[in-house]
Amino acid sequence: IRSSMLKTACSHSAPWVSFMNNQKQQKPTLTGQRFKTRKRDEKERFDPAQFQESIVQGLNQTGTDLEAVAKFLDASGAKLDYRRYAETLFDILVAGGMLAPGGTLADDVTRTEFCLFTAQEDLETMQAYAQVFNKLIRRYKYLEKGFEEEIKKLLLFLKGFTESERNKLAMLTGILLANGNISASILCSLFNENLVKEGVSAAFAVKLFKSWLNEKDINSVAASLRKVGMDNRLMELFPANKRSCEHFSKYFTDAGLKELSDFARNQQSIGARKELQKELQEQMSRGDPFKDIIAYVKEEMKKTNISEQTMIGIVWSSVMSSVEWNKKEELVTEQAIKHLKQYSPLLKAFTSQGLSELTLLLKIQEYCYDNIHFMKAFQKIVVLLYKADVLSEEAILKWYNDAHVPKGKSVFLEQMKKFVEWLKNAEEESESEEEEAD
Repeated sequence: IRSSMLKTACSHSAPWVSFMNNQKQQKPTLTGQRFKTRKRDEKERFDPAQFQESIVQGLNQTGTDLEAVAKFLDASGAKLDYRRYAETLFDILVAGGMLAPGGTLADDVTRTEFCLFTAQEDLETMQAYAQVFNKLIRRYKYLEKGFEEEIKKLLLFLKGFTESERNKLAMLTGILLANGNISASILCSLFNENLVKEGVSAAFAVKLFKSWLNEKDINSVAASLRKVGMDNRLMELFPANKRSCEHFSKYFTDAGLKELSDFARNQQSIGARKELQKELQEQMSRGDPFKDIIAYVKEEMKKTNISEQTMIGIVWSSVMSSVEWNKKEELVTEQAIKHLKQYSPLLKAFTSQGLSELTLLLKIQEYCYDNIHFMKAFQKIVVLLYKADVLSEEAILKWYNDAHVPKGKSVFLEQMKKFVEWLKNAEEESESEEEEAD
């Protein structure tokens, strides 16, 4: 009975299962249906020409009165779509109309004669134009990114502009950089191969940096360049065959930008020192013989014109960063003595002058102060290097008396007190022995 009931139930449910399976397989389709688009979802046709008409008409009415221009742009932002037509807006304000690729004005469009490129070529006028852009971007913050992209584009189009137009754009860009309206990263456009090859980039950079340095000092300019990694790329303003510190220095010094020349020379020196330190550390980690390391370093010193005082600082840093230091104060001193004993011949090779010895002492003082586990190791390190003929008693006494720096001064002078007394007594005994001999 149970078996027959199950068979009956299964036979009754089969059509229902089949129907459900068919329902799953058949996907509903909509045919002949129309959905009414809501007004807010309708996209307006992209029409920069119509936008340009409105801006050009307003600029023609305001004319050369830049205060009136700023007010017009402020008010128009409420009626016109600045976000969508940002590039067109900036093209008009700079060149008088929409720019075609390459920097020429697009054909068959309304233009205005009241723009940056038709303004007077002087710093005061460019500062006034910078204020127009500054007010516009402060009012409509969303234009910031678009404005920076516009400047990058304009720099790539430099060959399409006249010399006077380039000069005005260079002065404006320098002022905008000084005001912080744009980032120094826009300078990467000047490294374009064609602009560099024809000398356009370097000539533009002269006007730009003169304008920038008229507003800010070299330290401020350097900080802005450093922030975006442009401080080490200025040589790229010249073709590869002229990309030397000497050529850069002469070009910008002759143009009246000695401050920039000195900055670039200093940057190249810093770069050379970093490379030298990196190579030195690699040689030490490989365990190269000291005589080979010393020969390499001395050769590099000649090439890059690095003084022995600078070099001993690099060697000290390399030696101290070539080991994993123990974190326990009682163990690190013993480790440091063992390590420095091994590397004392390398340090000795670059302390042939009294000033180099003093530089090394100051480096040791700063290192022990900055690395708290080494605070108690200072005296032992100095004594070790004295015994290894790296430091002389004259240098140690000079440091102790008046050449030390404030960092940890009281702690380190106290540590050195007995050793300095011993040095003085030894010196007095030596002098008395010499007098007796005479």
